[in-house]
Parts: sequence; C-alpha cells; structure tokens
Amino acid sequence: MKRMFQSAGIRMINNKGEKHGTITARLHNENFEVTTLRVDVETDGRHAEVEFTTDWQKDAERRDLTINSMFLGLDGTLYDYYKGYEDLQNRKVQFVGSPKQRIQEDYLRILRYFRFYGRVALDPDNHDPETLAAIKENGRGLAAIAGERIWVELKKLVVGNHAGHLLELMYKLELAQYIGLPPEGDVEQMKRVCQNASDHSPKPVTILSSLFHGLEEVGKMDLRLKVSKEEKNLAQFLVKHRRELCRSEDEPDSLKPFTDFIIDSRELDSQMKVCELLKYQGEAKLLSQLQQWSIPRFPISGHDLRKMGITSGKEIGNTLQNLREVWKKNHYQMDKDELLSYVKP
Repeated sequence: MKRMFQSAGIRMINNKGEKHGTITARLHNENFEVTTLRVDVETDGRHAEVEFTTDWQKDAERRDLTINSMFLGLDGTLYDYYKGYEDLQNRKVQFVGSPKQRIQEDYLRILRYFRFYGRVALDPDNHDPETLAAIKENGRGLAAIAGERIWVELKKLVVGNHAGHLLELMYKLELAQYIGLPPEGDVEQMKRVCQNASDHSPKPVTILSSLFHGLEEVGKMDLRLKVSKEEKNLAQFLVKHRRELCRSEDEPDSLKPFTDFIIDSRELDSQMKVCELLKYQGEAKLLSQLQQWSIPRFPISGHDLRKMGITSGKEIGNTLQNLREVWKKNHYQMDKDELLSYVKP
C-alpha cells in the first residue's frame, strides 16, 4: 500500500497504525484510513495481535458481523464469504461463525452488535437465541474494556432505532453493571423518554439520564465512561430538574417557567439544557417554541443606577435584582425607561 501511495504522490500521515496494518492517506484535505488484510494471531478480549495476509477470506473470518465482512472489487465485484449481503437484504444482524468465539475475541463486539442491530433491523425483537445466550454468558468481559471505547458505541446505540428495546434487553442480559449504567436503572422511565424524544434528535445523555435515580449514579457513569464535562453537566441538570422544572398548571402552553430559568441561570448552555429537558418530558410544542426563542437582553446596568445617584454596591445589586424580577413578570417586554421608573433615588 505504501508503494502505491508513494508512486501516486499521495502523502501519508500518522504512521502509528502501521503495526496494525493501517495507513492514513491525506488527499484533497481529507484523511483516509486504509487497512490491509489481516489475520488474528492472538486475542485477549480487548486487543488482537495480527499478521498481514493476502487471503480475503481469512480477513473476512476475523470480522465481527456478516454485514461487515464483505468486500467490493474495483470492478464492482462483491466478495461475500459469509452471506452478509443476504443478511443485509433480510435486515438480519449476526456474527461471523460462532457468536461466542467472535465475542471472546473482543468483548466490545457485544455493544457493536446492538448498535448495528439498531441501524439495520426493522423488527425490534428479532434476535437469534444463540447470539443472546453468548452475549449473556460473556457480558462480564465488558468490565475490562476501556470506558472511552464503550462510550463510543453506547452513545450511538441510545439515539438509534429501537433504543428503548435494546437498552431494556441489555438490562435483561445483565450488562448494565459493566458499562457504567445503574444495575437497577429505571427501565420503564427510559422507555417513556425514548418515546418522548425519538423525533427530536436527543443527545445520548438525555436518554441515559432517565435510567438514573439520583446524582450519585451520574458520577458513577462518568467514572466508568469518561464522558465529557458537557455531557456530565447535562446529565446532572436533567436528573436534578426533570420533575421541578416543568410546564405551569396555570398556563400550560407558556414557556415562562423555562425562559425564567434560562435568564436566571446566565450560563451559556442553559438554553440547550432546557431544550433537552423538554425532549425528555415530551413537550414537543414548547420545545419548538423555545428553539425559536432568543434570550432577551436585560436593559439595565449598574452604570444606569449610578447615574441616578445610587453608589452603594450592595444597593445597586439589590436594585438590579428587583428590577430583573419586575422585567421577568412583564415577560421581558419593559424597556430601560419603564424599568428605571421603579427606582427611587
């Protein structure tokens, strides 16, 4: 491969993958990873020692799923040793050969199975019994897989098709404890949230937060999966506010409880968090309104009050807070002059 790229004048970068048979070619300002044929010499459930080969079938043998074991020649010929094309047409997801053997070569394949099932299958419950038995038998192997690798798969799985069914099945197969999810997670609530949010592109953490009973479980997830700071903060926000921050019973169509929260928060990502909360709660109409809402600018500053003769820092702070409350009660419509009329110099 290196000779081919060199003769074509194509630059190669990042040679760290060469020992695994992968070369990164840089072409038209994009990176393309190209991997040669390989056979596994030794596996430990996490990593594989490989040797290079020229045998396409041997390379197909080491793939996880039949639909991932096909090759396409430059002339358009399909090389399909394990009926992957037939499985794809039938929307069937299954391992190459023995499910148990494939899983024990790399336990992350358990999550890859579920992720691809969500992408390919039409029926939410058309799993091969042998496959599910192999997954349950070998689920403990996920405990040795790096959290970052698990999160890459899990966050795609939970926003894909059949997410509620697949997460429920993973609980039945006793996988949760090995992948950063609470062993006694609230599966019924999770299924409701999946249904609420499915048409609104929820963030992965929005779905997973429904499984948590409290903030302690968010911390355990973060410790295991090494999620980003933004993802952890969103999970904490949802668990903390999912019941107390909700539509008003007096004005059920009003955004005001949510917009007041955003204005009081003054955090740059507070509107995004509240949008995720509305997806969680299934408030489609309010979500649409909030996505079109722009945060209004509070028209008063401390400088305005000092010009009126108020010099005490504490008094300025209290006055600004009081004016802010007046402004909120009037749906953020009052201008500077109207608000300053409430100030007694």
